[in-house]
Amino acid sequence: MTLVKVDVAVTDPSGRMIPDLTRNDFEVFDEQAPQPIAYFDHESEPLDLLLLLDVSGSMHRSLMELASTARASLRPLGVRDRVAVILFARQSAVRQPFTADFGLVESEIAGAVKAQDLGSGTAINSAILSAADYIGRQLATARRAVLIATDNLSLNYRVPDEEVIRALYAADATLDAILIGKQRRPDTPRSGVTLNPDFTPSDVFKLAALTGGEAVESRQAAPSFQSMIERIRSRYRLQYEAPAAPSGAFRRIRVELAPAAARRHQRAILRARAGYYAIE
Repeated sequence: MTLVKVDVAVTDPSGRMIPDLTRNDFEVFDEQAPQPIAYFDHESEPLDLLLLLDVSGSMHRSLMELASTARASLRPLGVRDRVAVILFARQSAVRQPFTADFGLVESEIAGAVKAQDLGSGTAINSAILSAADYIGRQLATARRAVLIATDNLSLNYRVPDEEVIRALYAADATLDAILIGKQRRPDTPRSGVTLNPDFTPSDVFKLAALTGGEAVESRQAAPSFQSMIERIRSRYRLQYEAPAAPSGAFRRIRVELAPAAARRHQRAILRARAGYYAIE
């Protein structure tokens, strides 16, 4: 039996998380077909959180802000949660393997401002691929999330978004993003303009949305850091048995509030992964 794992964030229109929902408050659909929820959890399941920090030159001041509040930002995490740190610029490197010792994590965040051995430039999609591979190799005993802090200023060379999304789906990981400083969404190509398919602009907004995560734009890194960790920690976890499907087929997922819950929370906003690739 293969279980499909889905993290679900439920917020009101102002962005506040809606707590205290139960298994009976959710409905999940696989290719439009309703599925029985085999497992439900809210906050008690441990979390593996991978911090993916952009250490390119444009991020120096923001990294200093993150370091100054790292201890407070990690407080929402529980005693069974673990954190890892990967730094990236042109290349990426694991600086802190997964650990429950948040003092070690704090030290690595503080040291990120001094990193000078990862090349010049910002290879965002390549870094997320590395993060998905690393978190996917952990024992599947915890929820998984990648939290990237970057200014989103990057061109990806031969690493399209579809490859990154597939890797995050395979790892059962959400991508969340804090967009700092000169952050921007990719420009829409003008009519008639042909782009080089080998070079694609980074779009962590899209990657976050399709994996069930969030992307927030912030001029101040520190407050967003703590808030995002709190929000990741407070998501709901649903699992259901995957229907039979050809190996490699993409299956679309939709999560809704059940009718009674929808009446109580008429303006609720749900975020969940868009789908998964079937395996035999």
